[in-house]
Amino acid sequence: MEPADADAYFGKVLRGSPSGTRLARSQALTTYFMFLELRHKVELHRMTGRVIECPIDEMNRPRGTKDAQLRIPPSEPEVGTVFAGWGGELAMCRKFAPAARNYTASKLLSQVGLRVSEACGLDLDDIKRDLGRFGKLHVRHGKGARGSGPRERMVPLINGADRTLRRFIEDVWGQFDDDHTRPGAPLFPSERKNADGSSRRAGDDALRGGLKDAAKAHLPAWGEKLTPHVLRQFCASQLYGNGLDLLAIQEVLGHSWIATTMRYIRVQQTRVEDAWVAGMERAAWRLEGLIR
Repeated sequence: MEPADADAYFGKVLRGSPSGTRLARSQALTTYFMFLELRHKVELHRMTGRVIECPIDEMNRPRGTKDAQLRIPPSEPEVGTVFAGWGGELAMCRKFAPAARNYTASKLLSQVGLRVSEACGLDLDDIKRDLGRFGKLHVRHGKGARGSGPRERMVPLINGADRTLRRFIEDVWGQFDDDHTRPGAPLFPSERKNADGSSRRAGDDALRGGLKDAAKAHLPAWGEKLTPHVLRQFCASQLYGNGLDLLAIQEVLGHSWIATTMRYIRVQQTRVEDAWVAGMERAAWRLEGLIR
């Protein structure tokens, strides 16, 4: 592989790919060739007669950073509008149970910041009502950092999440399955059945689709933009605004690095405005003192 090959790869194959993907591939290639140079440069030269050289150089290296773009989640009244409208139409839905399932899953994402894949992997047994003040969720399929594999965590059912799940299990879950004690019974079941007649696990496409339709119907300005990940960011911002410290939010979201948690939080920062108002007030007091 030579610089010309990297030119073609980044200039043609990945031309329309997101900047984060391009940067990640570039870093992977750079790391791989650094490994070859440090560990096997002499051996490979002896075998092939070629000197190992990284094909990523200053001319074809993708520019930019891998930092997430600034994303401002919807406000609390906007999210409240979506769930109020969505909840109000459940009784009139042609298929009540799947609609109520999608509503509950999205509500849970907004309350405790689960990833949609984590919500899909939950079982009924993962609700630990006797742990903590409000009960906890045993998230067994948490995302691992840098490909380290699933990382388990316990998520407290704060922010009304305990009531959300209780209503769903008592009023809706039985319409999918009639055996609450079956080992491995999914918290969010699908209408499709396994060979033994038990319910399958709902997929993330179903939950994403339900949220997308609800946003288009009740908050058109956010239509395509209100995704499960945006609800996760909304949750982080709301928890921070309600007084939780960064370490607590990091634990709830399951982040390995607190810097990641900080990028999720978008609050109404008014430090500049407050300082400006205070300065104007001081100036007015001085002027008033001079006049007197």
